[in-house]
Amino acid sequence: MPGEAVTLQLGHYSGCVGAHWWGLQAAALRSAPEPAELRAAALLRFGRGPGGPETPTPRLVALELKGGVGSLRPDGAGTEPPVTWDGAVADYRERGPAGDCAPRDTGSRRGDAAGDGKGNPGAARPGAQDAPSVRLWSDYLNVHLHPKSVYVIRQYLHDGDCGCLEAFGQGESLLQDPACLEELEDRLHFYVEECDYLQGFQVLCDLHNGFSGVGAKVTELLHDEYSQKGILTWGLTPVLSTVGDPQKSFYRLMNTALGIAHLARHSSLFCPMSLSGSLGIKPEPPVTFPYIKYEASLNYHSSAILAAALDTLTAPYRLWSSQGSMMHFADSLTFSGRKVVAAWAALPFPALSGSSLPDILSGHQQDVPWKLLSSWREQKVSCCFAQSVVLRGICQEKPASSCPGQPRSPLHSCESPEQVLQQFLHTQFPGAFSTSHVLQQPCDTRPPFPQFFSPLLTRRGFLLDKAQGCSSGGVKSLPVLAALRSCPGLHSLLSGLCRELRAPCGRRCSSFFAAGVEQDDFQEALEELKSLAQCYETGFGASEDEADSD
Repeated sequence: MPGEAVTLQLGHYSGCVGAHWWGLQAAALRSAPEPAELRAAALLRFGRGPGGPETPTPRLVALELKGGVGSLRPDGAGTEPPVTWDGAVADYRERGPAGDCAPRDTGSRRGDAAGDGKGNPGAARPGAQDAPSVRLWSDYLNVHLHPKSVYVIRQYLHDGDCGCLEAFGQGESLLQDPACLEELEDRLHFYVEECDYLQGFQVLCDLHNGFSGVGAKVTELLHDEYSQKGILTWGLTPVLSTVGDPQKSFYRLMNTALGIAHLARHSSLFCPMSLSGSLGIKPEPPVTFPYIKYEASLNYHSSAILAAALDTLTAPYRLWSSQGSMMHFADSLTFSGRKVVAAWAALPFPALSGSSLPDILSGHQQDVPWKLLSSWREQKVSCCFAQSVVLRGICQEKPASSCPGQPRSPLHSCESPEQVLQQFLHTQFPGAFSTSHVLQQPCDTRPPFPQFFSPLLTRRGFLLDKAQGCSSGGVKSLPVLAALRSCPGLHSLLSGLCRELRAPCGRRCSSFFAAGVEQDDFQEALEELKSLAQCYETGFGASEDEADSD
């Protein structure tokens, strides 16, 4: 049976995604079916304080900048035991100067804060304006962290007009500091040494800022020290504004390109994830979902969607029934040099309550309802080289339709939900190497997960024929369909970044290189991106990409 994984969060947006992800792990522990499908111990460690109950904590190392950890103590532990988020929570924290860690007493109350008008993340009203006051990921972190988890980098500020970690070279140089490197290694060794069998590392890394350079050095360290373990890296970018400082936009583009090249080089698998329509110099409109009304500019909202997708995508190596490790999982998707994969998700997967899985999938033969989460111009995907697909929260309704006589479709003749999904994928993507899993347990969306759902959803995330008044407690769970794919569309993403960086950049280039990146290293990274892009060519897609660039 596969063992444990250690997770690293590098940067503030990665912290936002991580905070929601750890909340989903805590919720899954409370609502897991019997027998449980997912192994909580794959991501969580279970410790007991002096005379206290056993408490699950993430097996986590999080790197954050000064002022970015808010309500967490400098040693990384929470200011109080974890809150049971079965109702709204009122927040009485007071922050120190510049948002640095200076918590006072923190109290929590259940149920009576939903109408306080302050937008706390525990508000349970669907559609409530609950996010504007959420500034930091610690504002909605609802699990206790081990003192070894959070490492605050004090050379840079989380927010401000100056002193920020803006460039790839600045991030790289941080891990060349012996004191910083020793601190990181000490925290990693603490978690690794207590594992019975370490299967690998999950790296959540900001791609748009200087943390892409931090991630480059961290993955290089993991690759050198743990060469036989899986390293699955998720390059995360918040939704990008369509207006902004051209200098910052150029830095973001450079950080993204360098980050993808370096992170893919030292990882078993690399997946860029963002709700931005493009990672290029000119952002496209954000991804939309038919039954989620989220505020794209709020990290609290966008990170929740990515966390729900990530929780589903990573299920294959966390299952009790799994026979493969993270390394096997990566190998099944990244053959022939294709180390970059794309993420897709349907949140929620549209289904009427009580419908059978064959009926549901039969209704989507021509239009698979998932959305691309990996930022290039979305097109209908007609082929892929390999994919891993997880469907959760559907089969608890009815495993299959039983009809006398001739089955209505090949899907209705399958004997199990797993066979139904596999047959569906074989029909949609003939010739692709597909692995699939069907889970009974849905994605838990109780607070602190934002309540930004359409009134056309039931409390369990199934579709209604018509909108109805919001029920008490909002939407508590969702069925989710998510996929990781190695597909030709990645050629557009990777080659598009190369094309944009070939254009003259004048003074902006010199200022970026002055922050610590050598021009020779940058050219080498561009060549790596070009080589990666070529791995996804199919022989007939080049002319389409050239037309797109024109």
